[in-house]
Amino acid sequence: MIIIDGKTHDIGGLLVSRVLPGIKRRMIGPFVFFDHFGPVFMEPGQGVNVRPHPHIGLATVTYLFEGSQVHRDSLGTVKSIEPGDVNWMSAGRGIVHSERTDPAVRAAGHRLHGIQSWIALPVSMEQSDPAFHQTTSAGLPLIERDGISMRLIAGSAFGFQSPVPVASPTFYLDVRMGACSEFVLDTEHEERGVYVVAGEVELDGELIRPGQMAFIEHHQPVAIAAMDAAHLMLLGGDSMDGPRHIYWNFVASRPELIEVAREDWRAQRFPRIPGDDAEFIPLPD
Repeated sequence: MIIIDGKTHDIGGLLVSRVLPGIKRRMIGPFVFFDHFGPVFMEPGQGVNVRPHPHIGLATVTYLFEGSQVHRDSLGTVKSIEPGDVNWMSAGRGIVHSERTDPAVRAAGHRLHGIQSWIALPVSMEQSDPAFHQTTSAGLPLIERDGISMRLIAGSAFGFQSPVPVASPTFYLDVRMGACSEFVLDTEHEERGVYVVAGEVELDGELIRPGQMAFIEHHQPVAIAAMDAAHLMLLGGDSMDGPRHIYWNFVASRPELIEVAREDWRAQRFPRIPGDDAEFIPLPD
C-alpha cells in the first residue's frame, strides 16, 4: 500500500491540486487528477469564476458535497451542479467549459465543498466527439450496510452499476461510515484508491488521515474500519492502455496531440461557449 499526502485548497481560481500525478506520475485505474476543494464559506458577493478553458483526452467529473456551480460548455450545455449530482463531461478531441457561481447564490453567500477528478479516456476514444452527461443524486445507486452508506458515482462496485456512462472499467463511490463500522473492499477492480475526506480510517490496521490517498497495490481484499464517523471516496478501475502525458488541462497518450491542442488554444481555434465567450484563461507560459 502507498499513502499519498494531498492537500485541500480553497477556491480562488483554476483547479491546481494535482494529487495523483505527484505519485511517481502514476494513475489509479483511469484517474489522473483528483482535486479536493473546500469546505469554504463564500461571503455574499463572492463566488467561483473559472473562466472558459479547454480540455482534450479526458472526462471531467465534478461532484459536490455542499454548494452549487453553473457548468457551461461549447456544446451549449448549461447545467447547475447540486450536491450529490454527477457532472460528467467527456472532452474527446476538444471541448471548452466554464464553472461559475449562480448570481443569486453569489448574492446570498454560501458554502462550497467538493471534488473534481479527471478520468483518462482510452486511446480509442481520445479523438471522439465531446459529450456531456449529468445524473442527479436520486438516480445513483445507494448501497447501505450496517452503519455505512455508499453512493455509487460511476462504474460498478459491490454488485451495483451506476447509470453514468464510463469509458473503461471504473469505480467511484462516496462513502459515509458511522462509528465502529467496517467493510471489506474486494478485488473486483485491478487498481484501487481510498481517499479520506474527513475522519480517520484504518486499512488493514494502517491509519489513513484526512487529505491522504491510499493506493492499494496488490489483488487482495482490504479491510476498512472507522472508530469514529468518517467520509471516504473509493476510486479506481483497470489499468489504462498505456501511459498518459499531462499538460495544463490536456491529457493524451501522445505528446503531439497535446502540442496540437496547445497551438489550437493559443490561436483560439477551439469552439466557444454560447453566452460565455467574452473572456478565457490563456495558455500558461
